[in-house]
Amino acid sequence: MAPSATEPIISPEDLPSDPTISALRHTLTSETAPLAKRFRALFSLKHLAAQKPATPQTVPAIDAIAAAFTSPSALLKHELAYCLGQSGKDEAIPYLRAVIEDRAEDAMCRHEAAEALGALGDAGSLKLLRQRRDDAEEEEVVRETCEIAIERIEWERSEAGKAERLKQSDFSSIDPAPPLAKSAEIPSIPQLERTLLDTLLPLFQRYRAMFALRDLASPPDLLSAIPAVQALARGFSDPSALFRHEVAFVFGQLSHPASIPSLVATLSDTKEASMVRHEAAEALGSLGEEDGVEDVLRGFLNDPEQVVRESIVVALDMAEFERSGLAEYATVSVA
Repeated sequence: MAPSATEPIISPEDLPSDPTISALRHTLTSETAPLAKRFRALFSLKHLAAQKPATPQTVPAIDAIAAAFTSPSALLKHELAYCLGQSGKDEAIPYLRAVIEDRAEDAMCRHEAAEALGALGDAGSLKLLRQRRDDAEEEEVVRETCEIAIERIEWERSEAGKAERLKQSDFSSIDPAPPLAKSAEIPSIPQLERTLLDTLLPLFQRYRAMFALRDLASPPDLLSAIPAVQALARGFSDPSALFRHEVAFVFGQLSHPASIPSLVATLSDTKEASMVRHEAAEALGSLGEEDGVEDVLRGFLNDPEQVVRESIVVALDMAEFERSGLAEYATVSVA
């Protein structure tokens, strides 16, 4: 039986003695610590959890991340799930399964847990993912994420997937879907945009076009960058909140100034799903050096939606980081 999301795999007496892990865990799980500080602690733990090869800090870092699933903050918990998926470590799987199985948990967090299992390529979770995908009473964003996670795991394990040659990406993230494979005929931006916007196609295929467009927009001085960003921005008209949120996430990765108008419009639309607005806010945080961005963000500090308010706090911290000139948003320093 899998442990619940609120219970550590290790016993209290076995908690990490490593002072770095202990201090980061304390900050992350403290409801009195500023949210921005907790996020920096989280991304420091993610760095330690994702080390290859694994180190003595790997499992304690994963356990420390999972310990914060007791938080009432849906924003923080969804980020925990994301970081566990990016760790690349099987030790994160029981925690993620427990989150998906908990129907009382926020849908945004459960969707991220499903995506994380896909990122980990966990074939052992296919039964659970299929159950949630096929459950008519399940939240749509969870069902759609399970669909993509299933296809990603099946693609990764298939002979066709193993034979694909993918273009080297500028981004180190484990994405919900890989970009399109290299081929003799490189798809044009209009071709990729048609795939991106075709709601009759499987989400997995459309996501592949999305990440192919992302890679055509990096580095930002490429001739294809602005047209690719503009094509991606048209994805904000999609009927799927999950899809729109992923467009915003990609813009956060790109940090391209051409994405600012669509991100501001998305954040400003109070009828938009909170999970999309939150992602737009954090994407704007990655553009904190651009004129006017911080002023826009500050205008939503008192937004009615908690997840948006909290995202603004994190985004403003990210904007401050962008101005600082530091190499990493999260450092392993616990000072």
